[in-house]
Amino acid sequence: MLSGAISPEELAVWRALLRVQVQVSRQLQADLLAQHDLALGSYDVLLQLNEAPEGRLRMNDLADRVLMSRSGLTRLVDRLQQEDLVERESCTSDARGLFAVITPAGRVRVLAATPTQQRGVKDFVLKRLDRDELRQLGVILGKLTEECVDSAA
Repeated sequence: MLSGAISPEELAVWRALLRVQVQVSRQLQADLLAQHDLALGSYDVLLQLNEAPEGRLRMNDLADRVLMSRSGLTRLVDRLQQEDLVERESCTSDARGLFAVITPAGRVRVLAATPTQQRGVKDFVLKRLDRDELRQLGVILGKLTEECVDSAA
């Protein structure tokens, strides 16, 4: 085995992690599209804005929160703006900076879709784990997130 190579067991865990993420995201996407005509990425953007102070975030901050590239977020916000769910506002302190701001229609849409998203998270993840497994998963994911942030610094 090559130095630094991962074992078959480690590879199986990695692949399972990828499969879970894709399967849960696909099911949430399907439910949100079918019931609210709202893609998962759009839901996430609207949710982040809805939870932000004054319903606004700088585009760079929003991209970081929804784990999208800046250009991908720009295209998505363009579509949400066409649907009157989001507006763009200039940043008074930085002429190059832009804010994404949720509109009243965006708030209505995300609030209507939230029970569907939460039900999906419960059905596809949370109900399948007992209390101890859920706590362990939280600890494990916290370690992985922490380690990724530390290695990026």
